[in-house]
Parts: sequence; structure tokens; C-alpha cells
Amino acid sequence: MSLTTTIHLNFRGDARAALESYRSAFGGDLTVVTYGDAGNAQEESEADQVMWGQVIAPNGFHVMAYDVPSRMAYDRGENAFFVSLRGQTAEEVTGYWEKLSEGATVVVPIGPSGWAPAYGMLRDRFGVVWVLDVVSGHNG
Repeated sequence: MSLTTTIHLNFRGDARAALESYRSAFGGDLTVVTYGDAGNAQEESEADQVMWGQVIAPNGFHVMAYDVPSRMAYDRGENAFFVSLRGQTAEEVTGYWEKLSEGATVVVPIGPSGWAPAYGMLRDRFGVVWVLDVVSGHNG
């Protein structure tokens, strides 16, 4: 038996834009089902919001997201989680960094660190904190 885990991000109205941004950064296929598509819109203004969405890319990237409906509590929190993206080369990781950094706040600039050939942290324009680094022999 095999298990996989996939980060599932929760937004309030930004899920589609976030998924489109991540597809732009990593490639792959975007799938979105809105509350309206599913006949599950409790509020007319939320019919076009994402009830279920994901991006899956051939390079192994997979993220899911949805818009928390207004009838449910939502607080995106502060440092509640990080999305860790680990690549094989500094060039690969830096390429993703450049795409994710549009409108982002850099927490730690990307560059060599004591444990990896490249490491950086940013909070993207959707409030998601990304930690990017290169897998080294020390942290497999």
C-alpha cells in the first residue's frame, strides 16, 4: 500500500488566482470546480468561487485549494504552515523562486546556506509562505 500527501490551501476568494499562479510557476494541469458548477452555492456571490481545485504537473508538483465559504470561519493565520519545495539544482529552485516572487515579500533571500546549495523563503501575494531549497546529501 502507498500513501501520498498533498498540501491543501484554503483561501477566501483567491483560490483560483492562486492556483493559476502556481500553474504558471510549475506547469501542469489546472482543474477547478466552482460552488456553482456543483450546485452548492449557499450565497449567489460565491457561485464562481472554488469548491475544489488542484494543479498537477508532470514534474511532481501537486497542490489543492478551495475558497472557504463565508458561512464558515476563516483566518489565514500567521506562520500556520510553510510549503516546502525541494529541487535537485540551484538553477531549478531559483527558476521557481523567480516565478513565485512576483508580488511576494522576501523573508530570506535565495542563496547558498550552511545546509543547502540554495535556500530561500518568501510569502507570496496570497499569504502562503514558501520555503525553497536544494536537496543535499545531508538532508536527503
